[in-house]
Amino acid sequence: MTTPDAPAESCPMPRVSQAPTDDVLALILARSHAVAVVGASPHPDRTSHAVCTWLMNHTPFELYLVNPNAGDADIEGHGFYASLADVPAAPDIVVVFRRSEDVPPVAVDAVKTDAAVLWMQLGIESEIAAATARAAGMDVIENRCIKVEYARLRDQIVANTIA
Repeated sequence: MTTPDAPAESCPMPRVSQAPTDDVLALILARSHAVAVVGASPHPDRTSHAVCTWLMNHTPFELYLVNPNAGDADIEGHGFYASLADVPAAPDIVVVFRRSEDVPPVAVDAVKTDAAVLWMQLGIESEIAAATARAAGMDVIENRCIKVEYARLRDQIVANTIA
């Protein structure tokens, strides 16, 4: 049980080495179309649900929600896929909302889909997953929120889309 005076759990502070430069991030986001979100939740109180909803309403991305436990649920009309292998399009970005220790198999699956980017959300980092993705030629982003980065870099993303 948490007491009012207990310290809140926190995410590790993002390190510069966990993501490319802003210019590269903006280019990645500008050139991406299909985004698979592994660990997306049908529950509105979950962060992954809020991020997916925001991405659906504020980006041109086609989102594919991946959660084997979601059943027939949906987020704004987008149904869920049981696995990355079930997603009908090759995702440009695989966004991960899973515990860090659960990410290595997701990286293996992302490689199999020919994804270009493995994106681990804020608080998620895995050296093993990052090494797997990099060995396959993928870009890797750790401990960053795709919603926050997209909003922060929107002007650069738009400029890169037009260029």
